[in-house]
Amino acid sequence: MIIDTANANILIVDDQEINVRLLEKILSQAGYHNTTCLTDPREVEGLYTSQQFDLILLDIRMPHMDGFEILERLKHIHTDAFIPVLVLTAQNDMETRLRALELGAKDFLTKPFDQTEVLLRINNLLEIRLMHQQQRNINKILDERVKERTQELNETRLEVIRRLGRAAEFRDNETGYHIIRMSKFSQIIARNFGLGEEEADLILNASPMHDIGKIGIPDNILLKPGKLDKREWEIMKTHAAIGAEILSGHDSELMVMARQIALNHHEKFDGSGYPNGLSGLDIPVSARIVALSDVFDALTSERPYKKAWPIEDAVAEIRKCSGLHFDPELVEVFRQSLPEMLEVRNLYQEQEQDFDKNTFKEFLPL
Repeated sequence: MIIDTANANILIVDDQEINVRLLEKILSQAGYHNTTCLTDPREVEGLYTSQQFDLILLDIRMPHMDGFEILERLKHIHTDAFIPVLVLTAQNDMETRLRALELGAKDFLTKPFDQTEVLLRINNLLEIRLMHQQQRNINKILDERVKERTQELNETRLEVIRRLGRAAEFRDNETGYHIIRMSKFSQIIARNFGLGEEEADLILNASPMHDIGKIGIPDNILLKPGKLDKREWEIMKTHAAIGAEILSGHDSELMVMARQIALNHHEKFDGSGYPNGLSGLDIPVSARIVALSDVFDALTSERPYKKAWPIEDAVAEIRKCSGLHFDPELVEVFRQSLPEMLEVRNLYQEQEQDFDKNTFKEFLPL
């Protein structure tokens, strides 16, 4: 590791002009090019805040503000930085020396000083400072690489989740645009319900797999054009538990929420849903939100077996089921969120052509 101290930025603070000029001359003759001099200690804090100094040569006894007070103030600026302070003072008592070191000075030299000694101490402190800076820069680069790699892993994980959700939709009569809309509806409702951006984003990213369990339902039942008989309906209802089983075994927040939604999004507020007959607030809020979003989009979407309901009729049906199928508080939030949800619906309308896989890939922001 090469350390170039010649370009280090050095600040000299001494109320005596003769001392300042002497130090400046010594540094210049030794090859140091970036030296700033102050005789008024009150200017140190402002100058230090605006510039990056690698070394401060500091006197102790000065009018208006002594070196101890300057050391105190420097401690509260850039608290994570290593700032070498070399105290140069005529006071050679142990109390002054110890107090300066306790306040953060890295070295201490009494006046009058030997020129060779002061240059050696300056060089040693600058090497430590610049090595510290280099290490910080290396750590910063490593942190950025870790963040980039983590982002890549998160993107890959989310892509797998989206594709699994899409795989379930391919086996049903739904479209990719359905899961885009209902996921974004869920995010909007969650945010407006007060869950916060992080929780709303988790619901956005987890909800595409709400029906992943349909992968385990036989085609003769899943794709049956007519009404299911009692036995077939009982088999169909198992898709919630199947989905939860597929998504189990990993404790990341995303997978836990995805499992939670898959298992519970067919539960009803009055306890008449499945698979466990949960009611009220015993149903996880994420599942309550997704249930409402899923039904609203299903009602307002055209399918081979039905026409799309008008928006006002779908809203009326949602409100009619408040306290029965849906959480009454969420129904009210849904009503207030409707303008946002309709913007999403207009943006992601069904297309006559095949679903654009690029739209599906990019619709969930990271």
